[in-house]
Amino acid sequence: MADVTMLTSVKNALGITGTAFDDTLKVYIDEVTDYMSSAGCNASVIAASAGVVARGVNDLWNNQAGAAKLSPYFYDRVSQLVLKSR
Repeated sequence: MADVTMLTSVKNALGITGTAFDDTLKVYIDEVTDYMSSAGCNASVIAASAGVVARGVNDLWNNQAGAAKLSPYFYDRVSQLVLKSR
């Protein structure tokens, strides 16, 4: 489950206050960080990339049911971060 530091960073990046959406955000953060990990990003790079995680969370958050997709920017940054992880 998403840690408090990443949750706080993502909320700040997206301008979200309060705790009403924390459970939903945690699910999206886990989804995005799992994608990054499976792509080859190591844990320390992911932990230092809250902006990229926020971009991915925002991409998933703002899609209609059945139409979820990640942005080209997210894919580009993850590709760069995979190289950085080597």
